[in-house]
Amino acid sequence: MSADPAQSSAIDEARRIYEQAPYIQNLGAQVVEAGPGRIVAEFALAPHLTQHHGLLHAGAAATLADHTAGAAATTLLQAGQAVLTVEFKINILRPGRAPRYRCESEVLKPGRRISVVESSVWGVYEDGRRELQSKATVTLAVVDAEGI
Repeated sequence: MSADPAQSSAIDEARRIYEQAPYIQNLGAQVVEAGPGRIVAEFALAPHLTQHHGLLHAGAAATLADHTAGAAATTLLQAGQAVLTVEFKINILRPGRAPRYRCESEVLKPGRRISVVESSVWGVYEDGRRELQSKATVTLAVVDAEGI
């Protein structure tokens, strides 16, 4: 069975928004998995991503959660559509001490005008252990890409 070309194109677009977003490149974040309604992205902790105690800055975790959510929603769009965040809430569950971070975003409710996505940011240690660092719910408006 062959893949749906429209679905493949939407996943390619989700990867593109990661590769071409300068702010995301500053994080060093990259897509490591992509599928319909789901994106997984990772970055390594670097000094410019920490706060005054040397922990992962909440802003870096929030950026990863938000952008990965947008990419996940993008995988379900039609040609000519885009998403823009209208609201998100993040709970920082524990200090970010891990050397690597992995965000797993999954569309909870795709919509014609609004999509809701959940993002989980995990701290990943060298021994493979993972800790849930933060959890976000992201609401995105589905818009005409030419209008932005």
